[in-house]
Amino acid sequence: MITYVELWKAKQTWIDLSKSQRGDYMNALGPAIQHLLDNGVQIVSWGSNNSSTFSKADYDYFAVWTFPTIKTAHDFEKMVESAGWYNYFDQVNAMGTASSPQDVIGMMIDM
Repeated sequence: MITYVELWKAKQTWIDLSKSQRGDYMNALGPAIQHLLDNGVQIVSWGSNNSSTFSKADYDYFAVWTFPTIKTAHDFEKMVESAGWYNYFDQVNAMGTASSPQDVIGMMIDM
């Protein structure tokens, strides 16, 4: 299983859109998200980055997904890019195979 984490914040191009235009854009993404869910992708969590977070990342929103394969994760990345998401949002991503804490600690020690 692939875990995928997105962190994003609005660019001025998003802020400059009317509320109606922002709603239309988001509503247009609905079928693509449903297609992902129909193909084994899971939404773990979406949320806003709480201002009281210690050492808070400079992003306002987050999403955590799981993908059944690396191919579905890469297809998701292509979909996000082709939807023009990066025209409106400054975003960073993290992706990797789900592991145990012990496995990750071992990788950190072995590096």
